[in-house]
Amino acid sequence: MIYKCRNCGGNTIYEPSRKRMFCPHCESLDSENIVREGSLTQCGNCGAPISPGQYESAGRCSHCGSYLIHDERIGGVYEPHLILPFQLNKEMAVQRLNQEFRKKTFMPAGFLSRKSLEKMQGIYVPFWLYDYQTHYDFEGEGTRVRVWTQGDTEYTETSYYHIIRQMEADFDKVPVDASFMMDDGEMDLMEPYTYKELEDFNPKYMSGFEGEVYNQSAPELEGRAQGKVRDASESLMQRSLGGYNSIRPGRRNLNLHRNGICFALMPVWMYLYQYEGKTWRFHVNGQTGKVTGKTPVSKGKVVAYSLTVMLSVSTIFYLVSAILSAL
Repeated sequence: MIYKCRNCGGNTIYEPSRKRMFCPHCESLDSENIVREGSLTQCGNCGAPISPGQYESAGRCSHCGSYLIHDERIGGVYEPHLILPFQLNKEMAVQRLNQEFRKKTFMPAGFLSRKSLEKMQGIYVPFWLYDYQTHYDFEGEGTRVRVWTQGDTEYTETSYYHIIRQMEADFDKVPVDASFMMDDGEMDLMEPYTYKELEDFNPKYMSGFEGEVYNQSAPELEGRAQGKVRDASESLMQRSLGGYNSIRPGRRNLNLHRNGICFALMPVWMYLYQYEGKTWRFHVNGQTGKVTGKTPVSKGKVVAYSLTVMLSVSTIFYLVSAILSAL
């Protein structure tokens, strides 16, 4: 599948800043036609052979540069239920990287160069979203300590309480990424997303970006979702137990009931930077602009800075010595 402009025949793409389909060739808006030509092995625009990755659902033809959406991988069991369209285009994502890292003293000179940042790519990452109802029974012993002074004597009173708590909570759209390409920890740091902007799946939002089908099934990843719900439930319970000096837990029983699963595509800008034989990965949330990643350190800049500091200290020492000698 490829989206072509009705006016000039160019490849139309979804432009986040306009929230509309856009033809970069003639600058027409919403002029797209769906052309269902080509296959997983042939570009639907120029007819050149293509070799999409094992999980690729959308990509770009290396010959003509057209953005292709592979029908076979967005239908049937691979059809997403929901999609969160990109809110940030590449220019906005680059701006967020600059805001986050431009003040880093020791980053390599080429890290934020236009040539390097041109390689940044927008990707629709596959996520499973789980819905849970929970019931948490907690029983334990709490203490409250009162200290007071009467005359020269300090008194301490410790009161003991039998604590019983019952808590029910709903957790909607607990996200777990289903991509081998993406680091799970990095994708967790991409949260939170604003789920009210999720839309029913429409492939037009994928034109202009890369995309993947899920690499792992919902049952395979449910343990991660349950772990998130357990941690969140524990945090909520602890917040409800305020007012005690100490708590000794007794019985804990958390029941989870899953009442929904859906497959969604979430927007992420990915920037890969090669430095000293290592690949450094950075991600920008395509909706909120949240940035993750740690910049490499230029050894040359560290050495230069150290020499500058040493020279400055030596100069100050020389001046102080000269002043003292003149007294």
